[in-house]
Amino acid sequence: MNFEAINEHRKTFPSKEQVIKQTPDPGVRQMLTHLDKAGIATAFDRFDAQKPHCAFGLAGTCCRICNMGPCKITEKSPKGVCGADAHVIVARNILRWVAAGVASHGSRGREVLLTLKKAASGELPLPLLGQEKIVATAKAFGIYREDKTVAQLAEQLADLLLEDMSRAVPATHRTIAAMAPPERVETWSELDIIPLGSYHEVFEALHRTGTGTDGDWENLMKQLLRCGLAFSWNSVLGSSIAADCLYGPPKRSYIETNFASIKAEYVNIALHGHSPVMPSALVQASREPELIELAKAQGAAGIRLYGICCSGLSSLYRYGEVHPLSNALGAELIMGTGALDAWVADLQDIFPGIMDVAACFHTKVITTSDSCRLPGAIHIAFDHHHANMEQILDKAKDIVKLAITNYPARQQGNVYIPEVSLEAEVGFSVENITQAFGSLDELAALIKAGKIKGIVNLVGCNNPKVVYEQAVVQVADTLLANDILVLTNGCASFPLLKLGYCTQKALTKAGPGLKEVLGARKLPPVWHMGECLDNARASGLFRALADKCGQPLTQMPFAFASPEWSNEKGVGAALSFRLMGLNSYHCIPAPVLGSDKVAGFFAHGTQELLGSVMVVVPEPTALGQRISADFEQRRNHAAWNSK
Repeated sequence: MNFEAINEHRKTFPSKEQVIKQTPDPGVRQMLTHLDKAGIATAFDRFDAQKPHCAFGLAGTCCRICNMGPCKITEKSPKGVCGADAHVIVARNILRWVAAGVASHGSRGREVLLTLKKAASGELPLPLLGQEKIVATAKAFGIYREDKTVAQLAEQLADLLLEDMSRAVPATHRTIAAMAPPERVETWSELDIIPLGSYHEVFEALHRTGTGTDGDWENLMKQLLRCGLAFSWNSVLGSSIAADCLYGPPKRSYIETNFASIKAEYVNIALHGHSPVMPSALVQASREPELIELAKAQGAAGIRLYGICCSGLSSLYRYGEVHPLSNALGAELIMGTGALDAWVADLQDIFPGIMDVAACFHTKVITTSDSCRLPGAIHIAFDHHHANMEQILDKAKDIVKLAITNYPARQQGNVYIPEVSLEAEVGFSVENITQAFGSLDELAALIKAGKIKGIVNLVGCNNPKVVYEQAVVQVADTLLANDILVLTNGCASFPLLKLGYCTQKALTKAGPGLKEVLGARKLPPVWHMGECLDNARASGLFRALADKCGQPLTQMPFAFASPEWSNEKGVGAALSFRLMGLNSYHCIPAPVLGSDKVAGFFAHGTQELLGSVMVVVPEPTALGQRISADFEQRRNHAAWNSK
């Protein structure tokens, strides 16, 4: 893409006024208007203030790695001071993004692994609720022995997963060896991209992209692929296994969503971030009879919890009483209701801007991680060494008490809650999907027969470069109408939860095949699988169905779509599925367009290497139609009926 094209691209970025008119959730429209009248700025105001966005940043051709620059690539200056050209600069920048994604998911995964290890060894007063998962995973890893207790197996699993994360001495990657499809392991081995461990590959990525080290864009892309595998098999799958072993698997349940699920008569606590550790303790604390009585003594009807981003989602599908309200980009809108007495922030996708909104109300913000501090917030947290984790339940009770004592400070005149809510079904997993169909053989047969044309994992964060939540909804509409089943999790799942897509009523949007198959089983057309780590559940379902169909993943009508993606983890998530041989689809391009070689590597260069590519189509409906057309090709190749 040349700079004229980039100029045209940035002209498509919507204004806040356009978002207010076009975003699909009426509650979001009402709240944006309300905050605008109140003079309270949000991410949408700050995005407008950033315009016009830097063209070099959009192209990926700005280099700030050393202090001889910053350097930018132009016709006058085709190379940086060190001699790096556009291809090397773009490759370095995108590799650092992926490395940051590995670190982000991996860091919170480490917290869960440490919690599992301490709970298994008896250092923490937490039960191991996923005993079947512990035994099944121990068997997959080849460490199961009948003379070992479940706790002993859990501690050994935690040690193995931590070793895969932190390995420095070359050895077998145990998670990949135990869990990955053999065809993929062979492909990755031939490409020499199997990681030592995530710590090493992030270490190596920062090393290679440093001043005067790796000047070969193709070699930098090889390290990007290693980081992609570290992202998916260490940071995501390892963390997901640990969370299921510790807290148990998802349970299907129904929950009220969106603004009107906030009840003004309750002590209201928001859970925001990505680690399940403190939120799980907060759910337990909120059930304590003495704290409920304390809330009632303050004049409240009780204590109610709400989910912002992924912490809330992972608590919801396990405990069933955390009402999902918003993804990260819309968090300030929830804060703007003035009805939250405490806002508990653990880590990741917690924008500093929430503190400016909180200052307009009585809401207390509490941070719970050493990795994520906010000036002005109350810090009740694990220390840097996690040496005080045994205090977790006491800390959770302290936070709930703080919310209760803050309830009387709420000013009813400041409370504004749009009367918009719907019910949604959540908690889908490979295990309960198998139960719903009797066996995965039945689901595989429906795919081969064309009743279900394919499955898309529709996920990702949000981005103000497109109208908030609109692209996710329009892609979903197109897929469902073409008999394509939708899985979802994380930030992208919020509009689908809030707008009724996770209910059987949404079958009216589905094509005849989906309507027949899912209607008979009383299932919604969008299956909510949880938080963003639960991409592992989607990839597990894809792998299991490919095995049932007797096809490699590269031939299956499955895909990953993140239409509105915006952060480093989003690059890693899409890359994870491409490494599995499944295309990724997006409305927003990655900042690689300043190099035709790197952009070509993403768009078609990985087809021969991995059997998959990244597809970018800016218009959401056209993106959905492209996915459907690509599925037709895969189905034709397999000689499967599409009717």
